[in-house]
Amino acid sequence: IASKDSVVGILKKWGVKKICIVSVIASKDGVQKITSAFPDVQITLGMVDSGLTKDGQLLPGCGDAGDRLFGTPLIEDDEALLHPSKRRKYSMDEK
Repeated sequence: IASKDSVVGILKKWGVKKICIVSVIASKDGVQKITSAFPDVQITLGMVDSGLTKDGQLLPGCGDAGDRLFGTPLIEDDEALLHPSKRRKYSMDEK
């Protein structure tokens, strides 16, 4: 959640100065990770849930509901995480 590949990490790579997270629910562990990795990020939450499954999903189970609902793909390409203006330019010969 608080890695260089998280949304906050990507926004930081893009040079965003002020980041505010607003969420209905978050895990205690996730909030601690974000505040440790990004102490300048403001967080506003409706509720903090202390329970997690062994896979890191919130208990009682809303965890990846958005990903399940919208079919959000996992992004494994670091280049895709960069702002479009910062991406390496490929020529047709490289592909």
